[in-house]
Amino acid sequence: MSYANVTDLKKRYGEEELLDLARLSDGTLDEAKVDEALEDAVQTIDSYLAGRYTLPLNNIPAVLVRHCCYLARYFLEKNRPTDQARQDYEDSIRFLEKVASGTITLGLSDSGETVESDNTVVMESDGSVWGRERAKGFI
Repeated sequence: MSYANVTDLKKRYGEEELLDLARLSDGTLDEAKVDEALEDAVQTIDSYLAGRYTLPLNNIPAVLVRHCCYLARYFLEKNRPTDQARQDYEDSIRFLEKVASGTITLGLSDSGETVESDNTVVMESDGSVWGRERAKGFI
């Protein structure tokens, strides 16, 4: 199961940037290379999630799509990662470490189902403190 796909990478980085990283000799995108980078990213993410969640996840949080794209881009850049790609990679690893330790949650139960929060906000008002009818000519 993949957390992201080629379309997600194109939306995040643009097709030209992907072509710069994975171009075939005929000028088209090397989808096999991109799929390999995505698979490496999935394996990295799963190695952190396996201790906390039942894999594969039934629902994929958007945050995992983003981090999968970050990791895949870093893997595509291999021996020449940009500073931004390196920073995104390091941030993703820190995020995954926090998920693995339980400091951060993905909003999923142990079985991978989305958890509905009991934390709801209810606002109530006692009414207006100031108003024309209470001001008695002041306003």
